[in-house]
Amino acid sequence: QVQLVESGGGLVQAGGSLRLSCAASGRISSSYGMGWFRQAPGEEREFVAAISGNGGRRYYADAVQGRFAISRDNAKNTVYLQMNSLKPEDTAVYYCARSRAYFSINPNEYDFWGQGTQVTVSS
Repeated sequence: QVQLVESGGGLVQAGGSLRLSCAASGRISSSYGMGWFRQAPGEEREFVAAISGNGGRRYYADAVQGRFAISRDNAKNTVYLQMNSLKPEDTAVYYCARSRAYFSINPNEYDFWGQGTQVTVSS
């Protein structure tokens, strides 16, 4: 079992930055990809960013490309999401998750999820 705990969310003004962290209870194996997803009120959960097991491959949703950056430190069992130039439409609960695959952007291929952290961007 892997437990994931997100932190770093909060309230920020538009144009500001936040850095989310996702700490795993066990070792984050380099065999598994990690991802960030988000869910706004009344909306379905959507993909934000994914990173491969060794961190060499990254992929972003169009809505965050160029503003967000995903990274991981397997030695610290932690995955990060640096969010810059935040917009009100980025407001959502952000979840990190572990993929069963080495790399995936398909939420159906993620088997462990955190409880989420709220990000609110004011205009």
